[in-house]
Amino acid sequence: MGIEEDPIDPTAFLKDVEMRIGEITSVEPFPEARKDVYKLRVDFGEEELQSAAGLTDLYEPDDLLGSQVVAVVNLGTVNIAGFESQCLVTGVDNGEGDVVHLQPEREVPNGERVY
Repeated sequence: MGIEEDPIDPTAFLKDVEMRIGEITSVEPFPEARKDVYKLRVDFGEEELQSAAGLTDLYEPDDLLGSQVVAVVNLGTVNIAGFESQCLVTGVDNGEGDVVHLQPEREVPNGERVY
């Protein structure tokens, strides 16, 4: 596999990319989307954002509800089948093509910045 990307300035990354911890407060099916995704609402403490997240292969709605996630919150809004996705819930491929969402090892306050 190997890491193929060129190194970047770490201060630029932390300045440009804002990742925060949020708690999933709502999970709804999203049959209008081209891909199999959920409509999520994520509480970041002082603000709640929505996201279209491809977590349907491994997670039922009840599995996600109340769980904390790592999300990028400053990418702007992307319109997906009429739904405004306002943050990117991060995940990683489990080696079988399914997405495992990233979350803190221990519970932390919603809205905390990842660095």
